[in-house]
Amino acid sequence: MDHPEDLPEELPESGAPPAAQESEALKGVAVIEAPPADQEAEAPKGVAVIEAAMETMPANPGVYRMLDHKGDALYVGKARSLKRRVLSYTQIGRLPERLRRMVSETVSMEVITTHTEAEALLLEANLIKRLKPRFNIVLRDDKSYPWLMLTEDHPYPQIAKHRGARIRKGSYYGPFASAWAVNQTVTAMQRVFLLRSCADTVFANRTRPCLLFQIKRCSAPCVLACTGGCTIW
Repeated sequence: MDHPEDLPEELPESGAPPAAQESEALKGVAVIEAPPADQEAEAPKGVAVIEAAMETMPANPGVYRMLDHKGDALYVGKARSLKRRVLSYTQIGRLPERLRRMVSETVSMEVITTHTEAEALLLEANLIKRLKPRFNIVLRDDKSYPWLMLTEDHPYPQIAKHRGARIRKGSYYGPFASAWAVNQTVTAMQRVFLLRSCADTVFANRTRPCLLFQIKRCSAPCVLACTGGCTIW
């Protein structure tokens, strides 16, 4: 029977080395795409990269980018506090499989600070649209952000707030930081250009001008349309 005093001498042989030692051992290893079985071995290198970047990372709002060994963007994210948000990527055990793989392929990081969280939100959306990072599966199609849509498939264009895939023919402007910002822009455009905001089905079935005509935010083309141009006011 083994004596209790002998047990501590056997533990180092079967115990895993500390995360810091693994990171040091992997410093010279290039990050490549690896099968899932190897991701746990490569994850500490990505964690070490993130921890090194955090030493000089501010707590301001901004946008961060995870880059691979080619310098391509793996992921673009925004944060109210960059340092606090990026810290979560060092806790590998709490991350889903998709983000663990992203961390394992990260070899460098870039951050851009902004004045407000709203600015960071808009910058994030524009960078995702331009760079198309493969780990941004939710926002790549800008489905989470409101846009301003001006239709081009009707004689009388409709101006409206839009979310989701841009299937309908038209011009899309954005993204906007919030639905409130889009609504304010729609209101301003209506006052200047008297554009309709009603759906095509409503437009086709109206028999009298709506309230927007009365408050001078629409030219009421649904009932006052004319082929040669007309002046309403």
